Amino acid sequence: MLKKKKTEVYALGQHISMSAHKARRVINQIRGRSYEETLMILELMPYRACYPIFKLVYSAAANASYIMGSDETDLIISKAQVNEGTTVKKLKPRARGRSYMIKRPTCHITIVVKDISLDEYDEYININYLAQLKKHKWKNKYTDMIYHDMYSSGGVWDKK
Repeated sequence: MLKKKKTEVYALGQHISMSAHKARRVINQIRGRSYEETLMILELMPYRACYPIFKLVYSAAANASYIMGSDETDLIISKAQVNEGTTVKKLKPRARGRSYMIKRPTCHITIVVKDISLDEYDEYININYLAQLKKHKWKNKYTDMIYHDMYSSGGVWDKK
C-alpha cells in the first residue's frame, strides 16, 4: 500500500483577544501568498492583528520544516481561517449601584502552509498518467481526416 506524503501543515492560535472581524481584515491580505512575502506584508501593515498572525505564520513554517523537512522558500499560505471564540464578560460598576457589561471578544486563527515543491511532483506524476491514458483512447477518424485535409491540401486553412 502506498502512503501519500503529507504536503500541508497547520498552526492554530486559540483565544486571541481581538474581534474576528479585525483579524479577517489582515488574513484576507495574506491568503494564497508565499511565506516570505507574507512576512514582509505583516511587518509593514499598521494593524494590531498583524503580530499574533505573524507569530502563527512563523510557527506554521517551523512546523513544516520540522515535520516535512521543507525549505521556507517553497511554502505558501494555502488556507487561512478566522473563527469567533468565546466572549469574555466582565462587570464594571457604574453610578447608583448599577453595573455595565464589558464584552471582550476572542478569535481562533488557523494558518495552513503548503509545500509546493512536493505538490508539483504529485502533479507531474498525474500529468504523465493522464498522457498515457490519452494514448490508448479511441480516436475519431472522421475529425482527424478533416483536420489533416485543412492543413495539408492547400485550402483556406493552410498556413503559409
